[in-house]
Amino acid sequence: MTKPYITPGFDVDDRPPPPPITRVTKPVTVVLRGVRVPLTSDVGAAFISDCSRNRERIFSDAQLQEKYEIDPNDWDSIVKNKPLRLAISRECERRMLNNDAAREGAAKQFTKAPAVLGGILEDQKANPRHRIEAAKELRSAARAGDDQPSNEVDRLHIVINLGGDERVVVDAPVNPTPPRGSSDAETEW
Repeated sequence: MTKPYITPGFDVDDRPPPPPITRVTKPVTVVLRGVRVPLTSDVGAAFISDCSRNRERIFSDAQLQEKYEIDPNDWDSIVKNKPLRLAISRECERRMLNNDAAREGAAKQFTKAPAVLGGILEDQKANPRHRIEAAKELRSAARAGDDQPSNEVDRLHIVINLGGDERVVVDAPVNPTPPRGSSDAETEW
């Protein structure tokens, strides 16, 4: 009896393949503010994001516990939750790759800069050139956002080509609409 030629990696058997293995898993939840919250919900995703900030030392444990009103007994179960740790690791990697972690870490460190620059500016023993540079940096930090032109008006420009030479053109300034229920003291009499 001769054996048929078999190519490694290919199944030449006529039997149907076995059914795929399916696992039924219950949704992973955490207790936040006394309520079980699935990690796949919006609140769960925000919690995972804040936990990744905690791992990156942008949030402290106390801030995280206060924000989500986490009981110390629940904190121990959260720390031991393996699916949550894996989700936090994925979120940390995502934040690292799209530069969110570096941007937020730099912003946190930048909040210390005015105090340091103020110390240099007020130090009578410091080199005058360093004091002047500190003053310039403080001025630029204090005026951040002033370089944006404030007199520029947002405009809505729509062109609808109807075919042939027919066109509908809408070009109008965009005026913000006040929220419903608010009242303007100047317009009410």
